[in-house]
Amino acid sequence: MEQKIHQGRNVKRFREMLGIKQEALAFDLGNDWNQKKISLLEQKDVIEDDILNQISNSLKIPVEAFQNFDEDQAINIISNTFDNGAFLNTGHSATFNVNPIEKGIEALEEIKRLNLELIKAKDEQIKVLEKLLKEK
Repeated sequence: MEQKIHQGRNVKRFREMLGIKQEALAFDLGNDWNQKKISLLEQKDVIEDDILNQISNSLKIPVEAFQNFDEDQAINIISNTFDNGAFLNTGHSATFNVNPIEKGIEALEEIKRLNLELIKAKDEQIKVLEKLLKEK
């Protein structure tokens, strides 16, 4: 069975990694938004492209991250790779299945890339907040 990407859950994951509350995201998105609407949005499997673009601009996260990131799949690939014995030092010759290893490496690289983008976005938000504090 093919796993579907849950875009709403990805919005929630990235929002939480950035330390942004639902109320703050709603405020940033404008008058049509409130905490309840963000909560409902985060429960949706698929989010409309225009809304994803707004959230992308607000959180400084690429739209593709919400559309493509599947943490469960990445964890499963890594788990299956280790379960395969590819990296275990058992004293026996390990059977290497290149495909899961490559997929695991790709998943780890994607996680690393997304984490770097999150750090960059967080740094930008800190600069904005510092600027706002200085203006007050």
